[in-house]
Amino acid sequence: MTVRQTGLSAAEFGELYRTLRSRSAWAAGEQGALAALTPARVAAAAGEVRTGRTVGLAAPVETGPGPDNPEPAQHRMTAVPDGRSGGLDFAMDRFAMNVHGDADSHLDALCHVVYDGTLHGGVPADGVTASGAAALSVEVARDGIVGRGVLLDIPRLRGVPWLEPGDHVTEDDLAAAEAAQDVRVGEGDLLLVRVGHRRRRAELGAWPSARARAGLHPSALEFLADRRVCLLGGDGNNDTAPSSTEGVDFPVHVLAVHAMGLHLLDYLQFEELAPLCAQERRWSFLCVVAPLRLPGATGSPVNPIAVL
Repeated sequence: MTVRQTGLSAAEFGELYRTLRSRSAWAAGEQGALAALTPARVAAAAGEVRTGRTVGLAAPVETGPGPDNPEPAQHRMTAVPDGRSGGLDFAMDRFAMNVHGDADSHLDALCHVVYDGTLHGGVPADGVTASGAAALSVEVARDGIVGRGVLLDIPRLRGVPWLEPGDHVTEDDLAAAEAAQDVRVGEGDLLLVRVGHRRRRAELGAWPSARARAGLHPSALEFLADRRVCLLGGDGNNDTAPSSTEGVDFPVHVLAVHAMGLHLLDYLQFEELAPLCAQERRWSFLCVVAPLRLPGATGSPVNPIAVL
């Protein structure tokens, strides 16, 4: 399918949605595209480990408000030992988070995106109630998501420190990054795409990224369908803002989660992993994602681990 790389009309988006849903029919079940993570592929992914070096891919959880984080996570101590009583004592605390914010690293479950009254696979959206989701919750990934991770570094490809807000990663960018990095994304891979969001934020400060951020162009999802990846992660929201699609604010979320059955990892950080991959000239690794077991939840805070 040939589409414009800047904007999509409602008709073009509808055609792209139907195309990707048809090509991802193999992932229409409860697990979505995680069905590609067979035991054989997980065992093969373990062979990616060469040095044993581990790298966390989550940013530190933020408890202070900012222009991209108006409802920050809350952390408070519920018991502080006084140090004078002697014997046994405990320090204790409590934590609360708006999981789907624009600052903290998190996993989007398949029940997160409602489109035309349904969830992924045609599951009725009325199964999501005030008590949680009856199907497709984060519990789908209760045994963890473990496989071969591949990082495609788009700012490195373009020779810039980061992509500016509003810029798009295209299908051609993904293919060019593969060639430049001498790596090929394959079936069942966990695809991670760096746009440099975290580096820009660290160097220039936070901004209202809900209104302006770099991300994937919706047509780039055809690359993912071609390769049958099982998960998409980014250091931004994965979606560009403002949206490139007429009438749809989060087209990549709709296509990835709803049409293709892909769990999404939003707002990761690759600023430690990317230079290490460049140093070793190797952009694939074992990747381990372990979301919390939160029955009925639409997502989870997460700290994916890359093992090189």
